[in-house]
Amino acid sequence: MRADVRRELSLDNFARSVNLSVWRLVHIFKSEMGVPPIKYLRLLRMERAKILLETSFLSVKEIAHQVGVNDESHFVRDFKATYGASPTLYRTKFLSKRNEDHTTQEHRNRLHDELAKIAKQNILPALNFFICVISSFKIE
Repeated sequence: MRADVRRELSLDNFARSVNLSVWRLVHIFKSEMGVPPIKYLRLLRMERAKILLETSFLSVKEIAHQVGVNDESHFVRDFKATYGASPTLYRTKFLSKRNEDHTTQEHRNRLHDELAKIAKQNILPALNFFICVISSFKIE
């Protein structure tokens, strides 16, 4: 399932492939994974969609297709139920936060550079004076 979230899940074929009844397969799967197979596949799809929203410029419709959801409105509904925001809003917030974090880091770097510059200007003359004073004393 994890390898290809685009494929449709047929519980009959899945159960047959492991030589179990559909009921028994769902029961075992749910006890091991905490959710039924269909819900697990939906969560995998939403996880993959989240990654695509964060790392690509694909449209919501293209992402829905990439994760195996043919109906965009179902995709938006499932994504919102999983992450609390529509795919478009999620992407906007993610990009905004990433830009804010980048801007904050740039600000910190600039502040560090300015402080270092001020420290050099103030410390070096004092250090030179101190060295001159100390060197003027004769050590016997």
